[in-house]
Amino acid sequence: MYIFYGKAPLIAHLKPIISANSTIGFVPTMGALHAGHLALIKQSLNENKVTVVSIFVNPTQFNNPEDLAKYPRTLDADIQKISDLSSEIILYAPSVEDVYGKNPKSETFDFDGLENVMEGKFRPGHFNGVGTIVKCLFEIIQPTNAYFGEKDFQQLQIVKKLVAKNQIPVTIIGCPIAREHNQLAMSSRNERLSVQEREKASIIYQTLLEAKEKFGKEDLETIYQSVQQTFENNPIFNLEYFTIADEETLLPCLKKEKNKNYRAFIAVFVNNIRLIDTISLN
Repeated sequence: MYIFYGKAPLIAHLKPIISANSTIGFVPTMGALHAGHLALIKQSLNENKVTVVSIFVNPTQFNNPEDLAKYPRTLDADIQKISDLSSEIILYAPSVEDVYGKNPKSETFDFDGLENVMEGKFRPGHFNGVGTIVKCLFEIIQPTNAYFGEKDFQQLQIVKKLVAKNQIPVTIIGCPIAREHNQLAMSSRNERLSVQEREKASIIYQTLLEAKEKFGKEDLETIYQSVQQTFENNPIFNLEYFTIADEETLLPCLKKEKNKNYRAFIAVFVNNIRLIDTISLN
């Protein structure tokens, strides 16, 4: 396994690989790796000659300093998990200074409105931070393919838009959501939940499943009211948003139309720990 803590030696290592036109798969992560991350890495290993994984808790995409401070950092355990998959993986685990210099700052992007709804609405500046780090990592690594989990579906659409608008020569591949035994979407933030909270958080996916079942039969207002009621009946959870949106534009669905793909999105707080999930409704 090759580990680089600085971009200069990583770029030097990748130069002959890029010159030889070898396919490079890239999996960007913020560490605290779980089975979902490992599935992305395995897919990259299967589909590319070389696989690069980054571990970097990106400060510019956190609008809540407490969330940034508490984000789990488990580099030694992460390195072990990666090396168990393959000894050939290249890991980039930079410092904030290596990526940003002395002044971590976001670029400003126009994602054609994708950035203004849901996560963007409740986390101002979040997607400028995401766009900044992803663009930066793509410039350093120059991957052929990059792998992102569909749990962050809005982020996936934003990254596709970033690549299209900046004409970055990389294929973005969305991968299915990995779930725990109780169907809670896997997330590094799950590590901060108590055992009891983690079990009870299965209600998040359960709510999405019920919305999917009702989507074909009931009007939107009824579905929204039902979701609201579910969380009012479970006071350990605080529903931040539930939205049914067009998969392409991410704009809220006002009226179901044929030949459009819809998706339900949800964000819930459990004891100040923020969890998100999503499900296709078609």
